[in-house]
Amino acid sequence: MPRLTVLDDYQRVANRFGDWNALPATIDVHVLTEHLVSEDDLAAQLESSFAVMCIRERTPFPRSLLERLPELRLICNTGMVNASIDVAAATELGILMCGTDSYSSRSTPELTWGIILALMRHIAAEDQATRLGRWQTTIGPELQGKTLGLLGLGRIGRQMASIAHAFRMDVVAWSQNLTPERCAESGAAYVDKDTLFARADVVSIHLRLSPRTRGLVGARELALMKPTAYLVNTSRGPIVDEAALIDALRRRLITGAGLDVFDIEPLPLDHPLRSMSNTVITPHIGYVSEQGYESYYRDTVENVNAYLSGTPTRVINPEVLESAALRPKP
Repeated sequence: MPRLTVLDDYQRVANRFGDWNALPATIDVHVLTEHLVSEDDLAAQLESSFAVMCIRERTPFPRSLLERLPELRLICNTGMVNASIDVAAATELGILMCGTDSYSSRSTPELTWGIILALMRHIAAEDQATRLGRWQTTIGPELQGKTLGLLGLGRIGRQMASIAHAFRMDVVAWSQNLTPERCAESGAAYVDKDTLFARADVVSIHLRLSPRTRGLVGARELALMKPTAYLVNTSRGPIVDEAALIDALRRRLITGAGLDVFDIEPLPLDHPLRSMSNTVITPHIGYVSEQGYESYYRDTVENVNAYLSGTPTRVINPEVLESAALRPKP
């Protein structure tokens, strides 16, 4: 029986959001709730699967893994990009990739502002203190009059700028391809990278992970920041040099950091960020919302049915459809 494997169902919601009965009765849907790190374990679990549903960038699919999966025909990704999948290798091996609509541009700004407010107003610490009988243990700054520095001014960055204006903050922005004209459209001032880090009270990262953004924020950039400033990353962990950030937080070179993303996910139990008092950390939930999950699972079921009917949709690597290497349907 052809198998569709659903990976990384951390919250055990695949059967709530996925209408698997809409698939042909001949399809065996296999849901994995535990994150598999070992490539050997992944290869063993997926060896009989013709299709896999992967939540964007939870589980890597390098060439070495794809080459061990001769039965794999279809990768269903959430969203239309995934830096942890070797798309070129998938295409070369004849594996079709299909994506879904993305809700991250809607839900991520909401979470980012929640993290900023929690970080600056010590919401988690005050919640815990109040439960333990202590009253008003911290004092936090207001947003009004502060400067938000945006690394990236795409769909998410533009929403961040709009909300910052509602808080009556100043906004500055920079990225490799950003122009003053694009900044003006969002009411942001275009500055160079060093100026952004030096001027911002809150630096918020909204860039895709790529070879040129990996390690973009390192010890040098953190040293430029005010000692009263905060760094927030809800984009991708490796954009920030994690070791440099931990050092800066320990030495109080910056006041704090809010992080939804990390180099290794799930975050190891012994990771130093788990025990640092000047951080707010969340488990990569910027894109995790009920509306987003409804879309991801609905579109995945549609993608599998469309593939089986010979009319694939939301194709990420369309060139594979004309390739002699394209693997036949099961």
